Amino acid sequence: MDAWFERAGWLALYALILGMAFILWRKFVEGGVCRSGERMDGKTVVVTGSNTGMGKEIAADMASRGARVIMACRSMERGNKAADDIRRKLGGGGTLIVQQIDLGSLKSVRMFCKTFLKTEKRLDVLINNAGVFFCPQMVTEDGFEYHFGVNHLGHFLLTNLLLELLKKTPNSRVVLVSSFTYNFTSLDFDNLNYKHSYGRMQAYMRSKLANVLFAKELARRTKGMGIDVFSLNPGGVHTDITRYLLPQWAMPVCDPLMALTIKSPRAGAQTAIYCAVASEVQGMSGSYFSDCKEKAVGKDGMNEGIAKKLWEVSERMTDL
Repeated sequence: MDAWFERAGWLALYALILGMAFILWRKFVEGGVCRSGERMDGKTVVVTGSNTGMGKEIAADMASRGARVIMACRSMERGNKAADDIRRKLGGGGTLIVQQIDLGSLKSVRMFCKTFLKTEKRLDVLINNAGVFFCPQMVTEDGFEYHFGVNHLGHFLLTNLLLELLKKTPNSRVVLVSSFTYNFTSLDFDNLNYKHSYGRMQAYMRSKLANVLFAKELARRTKGMGIDVFSLNPGGVHTDITRYLLPQWAMPVCDPLMALTIKSPRAGAQTAIYCAVASEVQGMSGSYFSDCKEKAVGKDGMNEGIAKKLWEVSERMTDL
């Protein structure tokens, strides 16, 4: 009996140690948290891709701060369902308006902006959150490589079409969700549409580098106009964006493992929320953030010549 109690005691100790280790691991994985208590009453915020994952968490946070939130979603059905979920979560509070946009269609982006500019008098924060990852080789409605077309060109056009309203709104902000993976690639202007040598991860990383370069060039072009532009790394986040990463038969096993080992959508949303609301980042236009802290930008992400060329190429591609 004494031996049994001794074994039980050791098992309990091991369980305690493992439990504490898991808690510390999750705290490490979840990363930085936005501590800002800033309110957003009277402000208008657009969040792309807000029907799920990080975007939904960002929209919920903005609404909880009193903002008028425009949830820019590809699917109206999923967008309305997400808005209802947020309203229930907030106990009926918050102003949430769902509008349709398909970032893989320049026509859809233009239609969204036309409607938005007719109905809205201000735009305080534009959060370019929507994105695709690890897609098989395919093209957008306009014939662009899918990662580059959705992650960069769609947001490039959206931001530029709303830029005049951003300029008219005091202390406005543009927030671009990029990724730390931008550091591991460079742009090939002769193969932006991947007519040859397509690689899923390479295509994704290049689109994320384009986000950083776009933020840098936009910050340069709007200097002194009262607009702050930020790019950020949310970290590895467990959202629908990983749907192409693994075959469907593997998801029942791998999905729970990913939920344990990478950030939750709420944790992934923190840096975008921080860039959107924190008073201490005002005036830091062009900065790049990760875990709610400013981080140095890699060499390619700082290249002004490449940023200018990307802007010019993007203008031609979008007929801006």
